[in-house]
Amino acid sequence: MISGLIRRMIPSADSAPMPTPVSTTDSGALNEIARQAGELGRDAAQLHGAIDDLAADSLLQSTGMRQLAGDMESIDTANRAISDASLAGNRSVHEAREAVSQVAQGVVSTIDTLRHVSSAAGEITQIALQTRLVAFNASVEAKRAGEAGRGFAVVAEAVRDLAGKVEESAKLIMGTVSQLDRRVAELSREIIDDGGLSSPFHRALHRAELSVDQIAVAARHNAETCSAVLDSVRRLARQVEGTTESLTGAKHNATSLLGVSESMIELTASSGVETVDSPYIERVLQVAGLISQRFETALADRLIDRIDLFDEAYVPVPGSNPLQYTTRFLSLADRLLPELQEPVVSSLPKVVFCAAVDRNGYLPTHNRAFSKSQGSDPVWNAANCRNRRIFNDRTGLAAGRNTRRFLLQTYRRDMGGGQYVLMKDLSAPITVQGRHWGALRIAYQF
Repeated sequence: MISGLIRRMIPSADSAPMPTPVSTTDSGALNEIARQAGELGRDAAQLHGAIDDLAADSLLQSTGMRQLAGDMESIDTANRAISDASLAGNRSVHEAREAVSQVAQGVVSTIDTLRHVSSAAGEITQIALQTRLVAFNASVEAKRAGEAGRGFAVVAEAVRDLAGKVEESAKLIMGTVSQLDRRVAELSREIIDDGGLSSPFHRALHRAELSVDQIAVAARHNAETCSAVLDSVRRLARQVEGTTESLTGAKHNATSLLGVSESMIELTASSGVETVDSPYIERVLQVAGLISQRFETALADRLIDRIDLFDEAYVPVPGSNPLQYTTRFLSLADRLLPELQEPVVSSLPKVVFCAAVDRNGYLPTHNRAFSKSQGSDPVWNAANCRNRRIFNDRTGLAAGRNTRRFLLQTYRRDMGGGQYVLMKDLSAPITVQGRHWGALRIAYQF
């Protein structure tokens, strides 16, 4: 019944003529609808904002989970490389043990050879000793022979000297071989494995084998653990992505609900019945019309040409944070808009701001309270330096591009630093010589 009443009495929000006055009964019903629509819009705006926050957080978590999964894959790959390297090290130690065994066999052969050399040197010593005795006897006999045995005596003396040198060399060889034999024997005891690990060298090799084995076991266990964690992270990442998709769908539904509530508020506000929004609607229509007239007068007086008035080549202000922009109509807006916008803020209750935006949400000239010079703190700037910025969010673009008589929205205003204010946004189009320039926005609290 109520919906039929609204359809009969409110043809559309953009109709030029005002509707026929309604009866007292209908007026009361419409006021109740307006009240409930306002509450619905406020709740819908809160729900939409909360879901929007959750969706943004979920998207960040999804991105983080994908990054974590990538990191875990890298760790898993590194662990497998460590495990492979440990196995290779274990094989190398075993190969070293085998190589040492071969060296040990060579050492045993060397010991045998040295003993043969020592034995041969001993025999040479005996021969040299016997030769010296023979030479001595020959020398004695030569002296007995007198002058006839003198030449033989010289030879005997030379043989004796040579035998002495041979004996001395043989003893030196035996001493050197004896020292070498002891050292090689010690080396042999170090490297020859008797199966009981009595050799220090083989004990060290055995400890190295045990250490490498422990590393290999730990690496395999670590790799298995990482693989299990990686599987869990991947499952969690898929769940987070699913949650993100669900929140995106819920956000669309919340947006639809918000749109329905805004339509109900507009319909009741357009009915001709006095509601809480009526004074704001009258004022936004009035001031939007005045801005249109001032822009047309500026064109007629050649204070600006048509191309510059509709300039969309936004030039970033260097070093601004949040980013601000300049346009070719900025100076005209700074000159004309304050005297029309400021009185709205002071004359109506609960108004937070009144500012004109172009079709892309660019706000050239804000109220004085929000047009301070930027400082070094971007959070403070976001709340206090809102002029010359582009507000191309859902509410800002809808307001700037609306061509109906007026548009009433509910939204959360981002004040920076995670602070939001729940507001109504009322806008009316600004047209210049029949062309849509943008809109005047009045934001006020519930």
